Amino acid sequence: DPPHKFGLLVSFCIFRFNLLVLNLRLKRVNSEKLLQDYGKRARKLQGQRLSLEDFAQFLELPASGELRHMFALFDENEDHSMDVREFVVAFSVVCRPAKTLDTIRLAFQMFEAEEDGAITENELMCILRTALGVGELRVSRLFRAIDEEDSGKITFERFREFVDQHPDFAEQYLYSDNTGFGSSSPSHAANGFCADFSPREQKKLD
Repeated sequence: DPPHKFGLLVSFCIFRFNLLVLNLRLKRVNSEKLLQDYGKRARKLQGQRLSLEDFAQFLELPASGELRHMFALFDENEDHSMDVREFVVAFSVVCRPAKTLDTIRLAFQMFEAEEDGAITENELMCILRTALGVGELRVSRLFRAIDEEDSGKITFERFREFVDQHPDFAEQYLYSDNTGFGSSSPSHAANGFCADFSPREQKKLD
């Protein structure tokens, strides 16, 4: 059976995602350019959910068995649809695991509203959940701490400013509020995020 819901078994799902990226030959020398292209096209979709056929067209690949497995990782509601922005976030993590803020910036660009360049709490949850590779994530306390004006939205600039001011924000606002985080979690970078979401076995494949 195809794996379900990105993050149900964190190590397995991320490792599986890495394998699928390699098998589908998505990770290339020009991955940065590819990421920017994916990000721009995903932004234009404005959250429209894609079918397997739509996803195949987005990646310009045939709807193979491996692509079906990839699709299943993001079909969290099992309704045969996915938000391709989540795929782009995960792909960014795989391509540049030590540059998590670059991934978050790209995610903001895909999720933010055109009128104010800001995202909502639910959108922040979606971004961080995918970037951290977990199935569920509570971000209310973190969002309120960032959104000092209680506007219901935050920009990437405000998020980045908060990260700079609170280098241990993940431990303070995420790990303490969510089960499954803590001493058993992967090592974290200075910005509070996981420095490398790939298991050690993946390094043998690169």
